[in-house]
Amino acid sequence: MNKVTEMFGSKVFNSATMKERLPKEAYKAVQRAIKDGKRLDAGIADIVANSIKDWAIENGATHFTHWFQPMTGVTAEKHDSFISPTEDGHIIMEFKGKELVQGEPDASSFPSGGLRATFEARGYTAWDPTSFAFIKGNTLCIPTAFCSYGGEALDKKTPLLRSMEAINKQALRILKLFGSDATSVKTTVGPEQEYFLVDREMFDKRPDLLYTGRTLFGAKSPKGQELDDHYFGTIKSRVAAFMEELNEELWKLGILAKTEHNEVAPAQHELAPIFTTTNIATDHNQLTMELMQRIAKKHGMVCLLHEKPFEGVNGSGKHNNWSLTTNDGANLLEPGETPHENAQFLTFLCAVIKAVDDYQDMLRISVASAGNDHRLGANEAPPAVVSMFLGDELTEILDSIANDESYDSKEKVQMKIGVHVLPRFPKDTTDRNRTSPFAFTGNKFEFRMLGSAASVSGANIVLNTAVAESLKQFADELEGKENFTEALHELIKKVINDHKRIIFNGNGYDDAWIAEAEKRGLLNLKTLPDCLPYYIAEKNEKLFSEHKVFSPSELGARYEIKLETYSKILNIEALTMVDMVNKDILPAISKYIKALSEGVVSTKAAVPSANCKYEESVISKLSALSGSIYDKCAALDNDIKNVPDTEDSLVIATYFKDTIISAMEDLRASVDEAEVITDRNYWPYPGYGELLFSVR
Repeated sequence: MNKVTEMFGSKVFNSATMKERLPKEAYKAVQRAIKDGKRLDAGIADIVANSIKDWAIENGATHFTHWFQPMTGVTAEKHDSFISPTEDGHIIMEFKGKELVQGEPDASSFPSGGLRATFEARGYTAWDPTSFAFIKGNTLCIPTAFCSYGGEALDKKTPLLRSMEAINKQALRILKLFGSDATSVKTTVGPEQEYFLVDREMFDKRPDLLYTGRTLFGAKSPKGQELDDHYFGTIKSRVAAFMEELNEELWKLGILAKTEHNEVAPAQHELAPIFTTTNIATDHNQLTMELMQRIAKKHGMVCLLHEKPFEGVNGSGKHNNWSLTTNDGANLLEPGETPHENAQFLTFLCAVIKAVDDYQDMLRISVASAGNDHRLGANEAPPAVVSMFLGDELTEILDSIANDESYDSKEKVQMKIGVHVLPRFPKDTTDRNRTSPFAFTGNKFEFRMLGSAASVSGANIVLNTAVAESLKQFADELEGKENFTEALHELIKKVINDHKRIIFNGNGYDDAWIAEAEKRGLLNLKTLPDCLPYYIAEKNEKLFSEHKVFSPSELGARYEIKLETYSKILNIEALTMVDMVNKDILPAISKYIKALSEGVVSTKAAVPSANCKYEESVISKLSALSGSIYDKCAALDNDIKNVPDTEDSLVIATYFKDTIISAMEDLRASVDEAEVITDRNYWPYPGYGELLFSVR
């Protein structure tokens, strides 16, 4: 075996390791727990825990933790050592089944959206056996769900697992109608991760990057991304070394890191994994982001995961490639070779079309954040309007069904690429559309609206549950029909006619599309406060309640948390701007004006006729800008102090959107103008050119 095959999964207690280390009955019990959701009895849990402990210690672990995903957007862990005292004053290394299966972290300080009072501290973590335990540093990490004392989900994993159960249940009902023997259906995800790498020395000199993850000030660099020379370009040596170490650490954790390249913007890059089951893909993506940030520091860099770290430069997203597969490996979004297979494909395709149209509001909410609001709608990311791209041929097929017309299949076109040494190859009938929020790419859908810092759980919870609802309605309609084929045809025809407004194959960046979308009745929810009221709409509460993904109280909690987080982020940004202006920017401008003024005085004292036009012009401009910056900073500071005193989170978030952001943008404009004409030796922070081009 080569180095990669030897290291892959070496830090994971995966199925192969289980089979090697566990007694046969214990191994079978764990596999049943993974495949069928069966609980382990206490005796088996003790056996499994002891085996995991021995394996972890052999691999350098001294501690264990229940690794979970609270509603902070990052992961959480509390470390306990394996040591246990003995009567003779020594210790043994011990790990019991109870410690494996359940933990009890303090739940009081995690966001709960009102589900828990501060004094109600008890919370539980519960082992997710479908996601393998792994070693990080000297700690055995056990992926878990996190819930309150009353059983409410306080994390992102619990509702994700519930949504996967929902879509499995309804998909199996449909497959049974087609005569399938499948016993389970899982959603699979491959989340492509975009990120920036900047020099750590430069980062440390920017309070805005330190506190908020993005630059709140910054004049445009003479060179940006206009030459498109960074995209897929030669990877710089420091970045290549970072990527090499990142790959190795990801592979050790069983993460299928596959593709890496430079992205469009300078200093921007991307990593894409191979598809895996959704909850595991979610765990892996959280680990990927954590490792990116940790390893970057070892290489003298900082990894920025903010959706828009630089104004006027492409932001970073996360493309959520989503599909449906059966236990025997069949992809339900793969067109087939026979009419029967294609009827099944069209059924699942129409379920997705209906789901995206019916719950476009929830899909938009699932990607909403203060950071992503800066990115969506710019010429680098899909617009805030949710639509679907299917490609011309598939759209024509659907149109022919809707209109009861025959469709003559087109032969695949041969692409002649003009180089004789390369063979001809068939042109895919489904082109890629990078401007579409939700694009069909042959055997999967690519949901392109996610922000780079987001957990992929939110989008997949909505997608899984919405598609489960479509499939439920289809099964309710089709089960028991005497003529299944005719009933299916009528159902598909109706769905296409009712939901074709969501299909758009054109340029999502075109302003004309936004106008057309409005005519079609599609929602254009530009910011988080615009879309959050839909979160607790009656139809959405009903959707999640009926499929047992969220209770109304759990949904309401997430509504509150999203609004509170949005306001808190903007408050931190606004306070950081005021701090930077008062402590660094205005003093720097004042010093430069003074230096120029003293220079003019001394020059004219020596040569009365000397031409000091440049100095006098800059002094005049900077003096005016300094006054403007002072006034705008004071206005922003006043706006911060006048945030509405109310319990209504939406009112506060709307105030930040309408008032604070406007004041921040106004202040930034004047500061960036001053930066352009201030001597770089006086300006207190590294500029965009240094940040974007310093890593070589």
